[in-house]
Amino acid sequence: MRTGRSRRVGVVKALALAAVLLAALVCYATYQAPAAGQSSFRIAVDVALVVLPATVTDRQGSLVSDLAEQDFQVYENGVAQHIQLFKNEDIPVAVGLVIDHSTSMVPKIAEVVAAARTFVRSSNREDAIFVVNFNELASLGLPTSVRFTDDTVALERAILTKLARGQTALYDAVAMGLDQIQAANRDKRALIVVSDGGDNASRRKLDEVMKLAEQSTAVIYTVGVFDLDDPDRNPGVLKRLARETGGEAFFPGQPGEVSAICERIARDIRHQYTLGYVPSNRARDGSYRSIRVLAGNKDRGKLLVRTRTGYRAGAVPLPGEQAVK
Repeated sequence: MRTGRSRRVGVVKALALAAVLLAALVCYATYQAPAAGQSSFRIAVDVALVVLPATVTDRQGSLVSDLAEQDFQVYENGVAQHIQLFKNEDIPVAVGLVIDHSTSMVPKIAEVVAAARTFVRSSNREDAIFVVNFNELASLGLPTSVRFTDDTVALERAILTKLARGQTALYDAVAMGLDQIQAANRDKRALIVVSDGGDNASRRKLDEVMKLAEQSTAVIYTVGVFDLDDPDRNPGVLKRLARETGGEAFFPGQPGEVSAICERIARDIRHQYTLGYVPSNRARDGSYRSIRVLAGNKDRGKLLVRTRTGYRAGAVPLPGEQAVK
């Protein structure tokens, strides 16, 4: 006959076994295999990871692409963060070409199409690209059955489907691009906005679009194509969109320079580092968190880093929210 003590030991063992089985079932239920084309570091435990594409240059403006993880420091609101994701490779990117088709762009559309062709040819062959055309209305350029493509001819056709006329709904177009790019199964995302920067037709306001950009994973590059006497030009908006998302703003002197700029943007994207960290402040209180990334080592000294300036920690996924492997 079993003693009272042996019965208690048996109960404890049974409870321990049940706990182990329950933990295994929870792990199985919360595990999600990656969809086709997605990186493996999307799976595993439920930990928010802020992902930062970062471009590093030396004092002469040349790209630096041979740094190691220990050469970087990341700060959120001035507090050092532990880097938990580091990639230094040319991985496929999702890219939105956001093209102004207002009346002021009539003499420039041919150059813009040529620049888009240059960008595609200079990009990773596995990039997923789409087009947003806009004048007073914004619309997707590709057929409804095609969300993304790397076909140069299809992208040229997508840009040319909209006639250049009317007013400018820049903010609506950027918002549409940010929405569309979230559907891409790429870990790096970018918008290239070609416009004069003026807006006289959008339903959305600039502050609203900036909040969307703060919540997005996309880096925004802007190309200001306008004449100096153009009353609708607004380079300040183009600079702000680029600066706060880690991109860069370009203002070519001539339309013919746009192709060289798009080639430079493609090179910039392909040489970015990818850094990720779990914020030490885990509260999702809607506050804006500033980000600062430093890079350098004893051989190269201090280097220049371009990345997004911050994000908004609201009740939405963090920028680039992933699960830690």
